[in-house]
Amino acid sequence: MKVLHPARVLSFNMTNMTGHIRWMTILLLLLAGLALTILFSLSLGTENISVWQIPEIFLHRKPVMDYQILSLLKLPRIILAISVGGALSLSGLILQGVYRNPLVEPYTLGISGGAALGVCLALMFRLQTTIGSIANPLAGFAGALIIILVIYLFSLRKGNVQITSMLLTGVMISFITSSLLMLIMALSRIEDLHGIVFWTMGSLDEPSPWLITIAAVTSVSGLLITSLFVHSLNALRLGKEPARHLGINTNRTIRVLFIVASLLTGVSVAVAGVIGFVGLLVPHIMRRLTGSDYRLLLPASFIAGAIYLTASDTIARTIIQPNELPVGVITGLLGGSLFLWLQQKENKGWKI
Repeated sequence: MKVLHPARVLSFNMTNMTGHIRWMTILLLLLAGLALTILFSLSLGTENISVWQIPEIFLHRKPVMDYQILSLLKLPRIILAISVGGALSLSGLILQGVYRNPLVEPYTLGISGGAALGVCLALMFRLQTTIGSIANPLAGFAGALIIILVIYLFSLRKGNVQITSMLLTGVMISFITSSLLMLIMALSRIEDLHGIVFWTMGSLDEPSPWLITIAAVTSVSGLLITSLFVHSLNALRLGKEPARHLGINTNRTIRVLFIVASLLTGVSVAVAGVIGFVGLLVPHIMRRLTGSDYRLLLPASFIAGAIYLTASDTIARTIIQPNELPVGVITGLLGGSLFLWLQQKENKGWKI
């Protein structure tokens, strides 16, 4: 069979000028939506600040109290929400592309569970006291990477990765990691248990600027690295064998993308806890809105994930003021309800 140069994959689903204008319109609308979400998130909270006053407060740093609330409390939290939301959405999109299954996400494959297990062990053995604040991100990434390696090794057949086997292995490992998390909780000291339970429900209340910076750098780096593989992901839509005939090194591509997905998931879980539905719901909706071409789907899913988590966190910290809900509760309620609504509409033949 004729082998095509990878560059020829560029012609796969090539768009015309009208298509490019549509792509730019979608991305600009998403960026505008993100800007509005950030403004409302800055405005709402225990100290409500008018949206129209926010630019003036940042420019003139007055009044001092409002400036400190915006710059030291709300803005870092929004940056973390954008980073984690984009990273989880990107991780889900990568895994769905590799598995060719729109229902796959880091949570269902056990990658989130592996990261959570690593962080729980770090909290249980109090590694922060010996290696500092990097203990949780390192433990989260190590947990996610170990799960990825186990899934990968269990799925190798004569040097080739079996996608179906990877999916089944991942689902089984997800159950195992959930059971191990419950075991750790049962064995934990009372003084550690509250922190572990609250952390597993997800929170963006991270005070360390250094960890927020790590999450932001990881998220943007993951987006840049994955953008190098958009044509490979487009080719994988046809299946492994057709992609290989198009000149794609499928095994290497899958390995690299799995490492990127584990890095994004591990750091996100370590900094913000287990936040479900972002990696499942956002790529699913974006695929319906933008189509399946990863050149548009990739940035669109990243921005939409940032919007979704920023909006969810704003609801979580304002709906029962002065108390705060775990953000994972909001993403689960909103995501699950929206997913069921979309499914019902699809059953009736309605498409967005």
